[in-house]
Amino acid sequence: MTKFSANLGFLWSDLPLPAAIHAAKAAGFDAVECHWPYDTPAPQVQAALQATGLRMLGLNTRRGNPEKGDNGLCALPDRTTEARAAIDEALAYAVVISAANIHVMAGFSDGQAAHDTFVANLRYATQRAAAHGITILIEPLNAYDAPGYFLRTTQQARSIIQQVAAPNLKLMFDCYHVQLTEGDLTHRLQDLLPVIGHIQFASVPDRGTPDHGEVNYAHVFDVIAQLGFNAPLGAEYKPVGPTGQSLGWIQSFA
Repeated sequence: MTKFSANLGFLWSDLPLPAAIHAAKAAGFDAVECHWPYDTPAPQVQAALQATGLRMLGLNTRRGNPEKGDNGLCALPDRTTEARAAIDEALAYAVVISAANIHVMAGFSDGQAAHDTFVANLRYATQRAAAHGITILIEPLNAYDAPGYFLRTTQQARSIIQQVAAPNLKLMFDCYHVQLTEGDLTHRLQDLLPVIGHIQFASVPDRGTPDHGEVNYAHVFDVIAQLGFNAPLGAEYKPVGPTGQSLGWIQSFA
């Protein structure tokens, strides 16, 4: 039976985070994850998780200053101090709420200096996270939604994971982003399984519910199960209208 995690960056985004966690539990999700929870005190999130019995699978490092175009800091050679502060902040928050993973966001950058900076910051992150049993995730983003983002393909991500060589550095395999950039989802899932730490999904190309679009998620989810990956899959889609009215797909795939 496929398990699902509600990404509260998109689902129930109109609710305070603790209320969204309760809504996810009521809807039958097996876990939750989020983007940037930092405006909500961590003890409030912890209390909601304890009350519902749900686990927080992950959160992101801060983007920096989105109003100035930032979408992560950790591959920006001139912003290492900010990047490591964001890693420290995410780690402190994750420890309080017992989050499993932290997605370290690379940002808009390119070239060898960006690569070297990202590797150095990931080594910093993995070393600090290891003491708490937390996994660091990196995620390639597609060029339609995030043109100029440093981390673009799964092969680039795997190469970086191999270079950092930390057991708690893994790939966030977002089917939506991978399909738009590379396609061939099921073969890539099989090939990359040893380095995958979390899987997310949404329809392609509109990033909606997984019951429409160009990806046959019934097949993809079956392949994931056959590969032995049994952790909850992250529903990171953008609902049209109230989240509660978008959940008809769950019974089709559970």
